[in-house]
Amino acid sequence: MTRTRIALIGTGGIAQSHVNAVRAAADRAELIAVVDINRQTLARFADEHHIDAQYTDVGAMLAAEHPDLVLICTPPQVHCELSIQAMEAGAWVLCEKPLVASLAELDQIEAAQARTGLYTSSVFQWRYGSGAQHLKHLIDDAAVGRPLLGICQTTWYRDEAYYAVPWRGTWASELGGVTMGHGIHAMDMFLWLFGEWTQVSAMMGTLNHAIEVEDVSLAHVRFANGAMGSIINSVVSPRQVSYVRMDFERATVELEHLYAYSNQHWRYSTYDGGDDEALRQWATIDGDAPGSHAAQLAHILDCMQRDEEPLTSCAGVRSTLEFIASLYKSAMTGTPVQRGSIAVDDPYYTHMCGLC
Repeated sequence: MTRTRIALIGTGGIAQSHVNAVRAAADRAELIAVVDINRQTLARFADEHHIDAQYTDVGAMLAAEHPDLVLICTPPQVHCELSIQAMEAGAWVLCEKPLVASLAELDQIEAAQARTGLYTSSVFQWRYGSGAQHLKHLIDDAAVGRPLLGICQTTWYRDEAYYAVPWRGTWASELGGVTMGHGIHAMDMFLWLFGEWTQVSAMMGTLNHAIEVEDVSLAHVRFANGAMGSIINSVVSPRQVSYVRMDFERATVELEHLYAYSNQHWRYSTYDGGDDEALRQWATIDGDAPGSHAAQLAHILDCMQRDEEPLTSCAGVRSTLEFIASLYKSAMTGTPVQRGSIAVDDPYYTHMCGLC
């Protein structure tokens, strides 16, 4: 079988996760080119990973190499532009989060998908681990009953050195604060599992960093199925944890970890006198695939082979990105925001920070 030819744009810290993912799929994918505007960084990265084709210009790489799939690991402000450029050159795209700066940019990528017949996917790797996939099947089969109450907590810590990187901490280049750059993973998985949301009421603040974006956000969310949820995002929390709790009619499901989970991080419980045999079956997860870049890349390669739309293409992530835009609008205006209310003439359609 011909291996998928993959090019990587950007050689920052997250690029290593993508290299590892390609290596895990070595029987059907190969990394054939790398791009970075910094020649020294590019040379070191290419030498370390034995990549011969090195470029400082994306257009030149696309014209010369004709990759099947492009992995985008650049600072966020160019994600939309590069995703469209790669699709128009004939490649599928897997782009780091946040995929876009706004719902307007998401619509631009979606229009490019329609023009080219190709797809751009956002990196939301937590959906792809065996634990999340297992729970999704249980929910879809109504095995654990209706969703009722959820808690989604990303309480992390980032010091001043982290924000000394020039593109971090600003609306223009990081595209948002803890909500867009950190809590987005847990929120995406939580919203995907718990169902379509209908309303969000939020507040946010910059409590402990000299940055223009938020380092804490809190939100209450109502779902179409009647469930309610509470979401906390922080980079001011010295004891770090990623925690999701979902209460269903018949079971409580919890996930506690930090940056990546495996099956051991999931816990299933039921009420006293509940069905112990059912609980044992719910808690038995086939396989043990972590929520990782490798798991998501495997899904993308499957979709490319079948010419199917990936789970986290524009259609699959619109709910999450619209939720974030609505969270920001609610926090900045002090009012609840309804799903679907951010139209094209709304400032929060064009910028996550509205008129800032």
